[in-house]
Amino acid sequence: MSTSLIMFVIFIAITLGITYWAAQRTSGTTSFFAANRQITGWQNGIAIAGDYMSAASFLGIAGLIAFNGYDGFMYSVGFLVAYLTVLLIVAEPLRNSGKYTMADVLAYRLSARPVRSMAAISTLTVTTFYMIAQMVGAGTLVALLLKDSGINYNWAVVGVGALMIIYVVFGGMLATTWVQIVKAVLLMGGTLLLSILVLAHFNFDLGAFFHAITHVQSTVEGKPVTTNYLNPGLLYKPPWGALDLLSLGLALVLGTAGLPHILVRFYTVPSAKIARTSVVWAIAIIGTFYILTTFLGFGAATIVGKGFITTNGGTNMSAPLLAQNLGGDIFFAFISSVAFATILAVVAGLTISASTSFSHDFWTNVVHGGEERTKGQEVFVARMSALVVGALSILIAILLGPTFNVAYMVGLAFALAAAANLPAILFSLFWKRFNTVGAVTGMATGIIATLVFIIISPSIMAVDPDTLTAGRHLIQAKAIFPLANPGIVSIPLGFIGAYLGTILSHEPASEAKYNELNVRANTGLGAEV
Repeated sequence: MSTSLIMFVIFIAITLGITYWAAQRTSGTTSFFAANRQITGWQNGIAIAGDYMSAASFLGIAGLIAFNGYDGFMYSVGFLVAYLTVLLIVAEPLRNSGKYTMADVLAYRLSARPVRSMAAISTLTVTTFYMIAQMVGAGTLVALLLKDSGINYNWAVVGVGALMIIYVVFGGMLATTWVQIVKAVLLMGGTLLLSILVLAHFNFDLGAFFHAITHVQSTVEGKPVTTNYLNPGLLYKPPWGALDLLSLGLALVLGTAGLPHILVRFYTVPSAKIARTSVVWAIAIIGTFYILTTFLGFGAATIVGKGFITTNGGTNMSAPLLAQNLGGDIFFAFISSVAFATILAVVAGLTISASTSFSHDFWTNVVHGGEERTKGQEVFVARMSALVVGALSILIAILLGPTFNVAYMVGLAFALAAAANLPAILFSLFWKRFNTVGAVTGMATGIIATLVFIIISPSIMAVDPDTLTAGRHLIQAKAIFPLANPGIVSIPLGFIGAYLGTILSHEPASEAKYNELNVRANTGLGAEV
């Protein structure tokens, strides 16, 4: 049995033990959806970080920096700054105003059924794209790391999907929270140790480290080339590079405050003060992590080299191959198991977010008008939803296959959240005139605009049809929209849709309900406990 497989098995055993422990303590709706609101600030902060720092962050950003230098580092900046929006605008009023989901805030002063229906559609759309990206990435990564153990892509996808279903169905939010905490601790420990090893390679001389970054050696068409990785322009090239980076930055910074699997975490704490505390913890952990990704990425570029990484799994293997180079096979196995843990924790968070939204928003409040027909029905429907979401994710990931280009899906999830969810949340909290038509129109506009622009972008359509790689693009034609991320267009359209839907409709705004929501959001009076 390979070292990587042994470490994978150890982590799985630990998380299944956590799930068993959580299952003994999970009974009732609040327990399943919100861990009885007994998660402390530091616990929730670490769990938020574990939910947020996905495989795209750990493996993808390290690879982007290793291959694109400064331009890749800008991804880290976007992910880091994003949580300031959550801290300053969303965390406290969301915790005070809601119960289990984002739609609770919207339905407080607006017509419940249309708003909850639209919010459920938005939540499921965002989580689906995020989930598919994670599942395809999981299958590709695990199959590559465990190829000597006879585990192929399909079995890897099935295994990851089965584990995430077990965590959510049996352990609910409590199990998901502690899986995310364990993952975050492992990820930070592995990243910190690997960063120290990189600096040790340069004798802890930052001058030597940055000199190496500005003189990265590679081979292009058989000729040696020296590249300064601190110069911008390796990834974002003219004429659209600067605009594309700005679009991505808008999606990351604004989209985080609308991601359903992040927002539900604020309902697990007992008060708004602790919600703010948890965001401060999350920012500290996330900030440290994204700073350290620079050592991972630049270390891989200067120590391992682009050529070796390309021939041994591609950009996503930059961090594991760096670990192997500096720490040997055992450290490689540890970093690989951390990547596996990262994927499991994120997909568990996505699954419980999707199942909670369907059960609480759609089944209970839309189909049955806010009443549970039988005791425990809401939790039962959530568990069945988790099974369906997990099964569909497994099936789609297998159908798409390991060669499908899913990199755009994570950025798309952020753009969707920013364009569809954030306008409705902000206007509901801060605009007295806002009404139901505006909320539904804004969310629908954000979803449709984002999907349309991503379909006609280089992510789906080939930039140059003459250089197509089979299976890499769904549409084999020249892209109509030049930017890889549609945020710079779709996000304003989402806000405009919400604004026009409100002012052009004849639905009267409820000033009394707005005043109630305003008091509750800012003081916590009457908040769920």
